[in-house]
Amino acid sequence: MKIIFKDKALSEIYETGTTKDRKYKRLCRNKGLVDGYIRVVGVMYGVETANELKQFSFLHYEKLTHDSRSSVRIVNGKVERLLFTETIDGIEVELIEIDSTHYGNKK
Repeated sequence: MKIIFKDKALSEIYETGTTKDRKYKRLCRNKGLVDGYIRVVGVMYGVETANELKQFSFLHYEKLTHDSRSSVRIVNGKVERLLFTETIDGIEVELIEIDSTHYGNKK
């Protein structure tokens, strides 16, 4: 599937494993999250449609109800998610949501 990165930093993290962008600098210090992100994008490249992401249970793929976007988990058991928009041409990766309060996380 064709993947378009809306943020240059997201493409840089996928290609090199790091970025100088302030928005994701903290994320790059966590090797588990970076490895998970690279794995998720690799899975996305390997599917024909975004609907096929449901086959990978560890991704917890879901279409967001109050938004036109979809999400997948970056690391199983963690709350960080990759948000993206499904298009006719493929997937537009928008941002990594690092929100520790999502899904009622009590940390």
